[in-house]
Amino acid sequence: MTTIYDFEARTIDGRPAPLADYRGRVLLIVNTASQCGFTPQFAGLELLHKTYADQGLTVLGFPSNQFGKQDPGSNEEIGAFCERNYGVSFPMMEKVEVNGNGATPIYKWLKAQKSGVLGSAIKWNFTKFLIGRDGQVIGRYAPFDKPESIAQDIEKALATKG
Repeated sequence: MTTIYDFEARTIDGRPAPLADYRGRVLLIVNTASQCGFTPQFAGLELLHKTYADQGLTVLGFPSNQFGKQDPGSNEEIGAFCERNYGVSFPMMEKVEVNGNGATPIYKWLKAQKSGVLGSAIKWNFTKFLIGRDGQVIGRYAPFDKPESIAQDIEKALATKG
């Protein structure tokens, strides 16, 4: 059975990032954008990351420019923006496509595991996927679902030993 740990990404500074390195942790995977109405969610994501990191949560940000071209910058510019404006300390990956033929394999798998209200396609920036310690998708949350609104689901996932 495929799990999130079977995939590899690249960090925002271009280094390989095998997701197997996060084995046994709860992951919150989010497609982000720097110029979106939901961009202030970076603050809530950072708060979740800091609050629950010691218990086993890692937030992973995947910038995407597919929705309204709201993340046009280079990976370096995106990383600097996130750190400067929101103090982001959670891992940010390089910019990816989340829909269409160019979608990264991680997002193809995530969407196949958990459809949204209107089907499997990602509809906008800041769609969130909660991954359990076993590497399987537990939940999918819409862009308008604020990070703090899923804290209870994260706590439940952290309480489960994988």
